[in-house]
Amino acid sequence: MDSNIEENLETVRKKIKVAAEKNERSAEEIKLVAVTKNVSVDRIKVAIDAGITDIGENKAQEAKKKADELKKDIVWHFIGHLQTNKVKTVIEFADLIQSVDSIKLALEINKRAKQISKVQDILVQVNIAEEATKFGIEKGEIGALLEEIGSLTNLQARGLMTIAPLIENPEKLRPFFMKMKALFENIRALNVPNINMDYLSMGMTNDFEVAIESGANMVRIGTGIFGIIRE
Repeated sequence: MDSNIEENLETVRKKIKVAAEKNERSAEEIKLVAVTKNVSVDRIKVAIDAGITDIGENKAQEAKKKADELKKDIVWHFIGHLQTNKVKTVIEFADLIQSVDSIKLALEINKRAKQISKVQDILVQVNIAEEATKFGIEKGEIGALLEEIGSLTNLQARGLMTIAPLIENPEKLRPFFMKMKALFENIRALNVPNINMDYLSMGMTNDFEVAIESGANMVRIGTGIFGIIRE
């Protein structure tokens, strides 16, 4: 099973390379985040040995435990919905929180980060498809959120994240990814203080190739690397 991780990673990297080249970029410009929800530490170590440097987790306690156990030079991403009562746990290990979607959450992260003298990197999660069942701020509200984040001393916005609708044919997701790319570029052009558009995080196992072709420079892949993990 562990050898499958190495083989799967090689396959994913090849697909990233092809998709990036379609967008006239190199594979080195695309950051691969391995999503390790419910993946054992031993299997994560196999992925790290195969070159994975960025790990994404959805659950605060599980992520904190793994971060403490691994103690490796890893960039930790928190990619799940973050409740304010879990912020204290998450900022202890997270290098990048990808799921900031409200002023309330931004204020709590800023407060907790200040307590430990940390400037916390974040991405703003956008509900680009405006799905009632998905977390993320709606496109029309992002300006107010970014203005608030820009005034906070212990937060640093680094870009945007979205979770695309669950559609079997990834080609049908291209319009959503293109909307995110346009939003990303529009915000970048504004040159708002303390708001950097470094990362456009979109694309998972089913749709990362289309996401990269549409402009993503960060993808979050779990099943494609580790296989289907039973909870």
